[in-house]
Amino acid sequence: MNRGRRWYLVAWDVEREDWRTFRVDRIEPRIPTGPRFPPRDPPGGDVAAYVSRRVSAAAWRHHARVTVHAPASALIERINPGVGIVEALDADTCVLTTGADTVQTLAVHLGTLDFDFDVTEPPELVDRLRRLAERYARSTRAD
Repeated sequence: MNRGRRWYLVAWDVEREDWRTFRVDRIEPRIPTGPRFPPRDPPGGDVAAYVSRRVSAAAWRHHARVTVHAPASALIERINPGVGIVEALDADTCVLTTGADTVQTLAVHLGTLDFDFDVTEPPELVDRLRRLAERYARSTRAD
């Protein structure tokens, strides 16, 4: 799977009994290659979505799950798949699982979605959004 100019291998780890994602540039071949295993269905049925979730989430220091008041298809059109995972709740609402290196970056990114949204956690993000809302309100007061 190619993602962000990198290639990833998705494989079942028999010791952990779980799926793992490996960056191909960090794999060292072993000779002999060892025993063969029976094929398995890909995790969640979609290897590309699995890699996107694993690679994106691993890179983020701060995570958020946000209810967005828009159809999932409309949100998907506005964001890069590397920004997060969008799941439809119903025809008019979806959930965005996303993150960033800083809470400030995450707050600003959510503001650029141009859709109403609800955030309940993490508390640091809720606090940052409230402070930004107050700052924006002050900046547009008519004196």
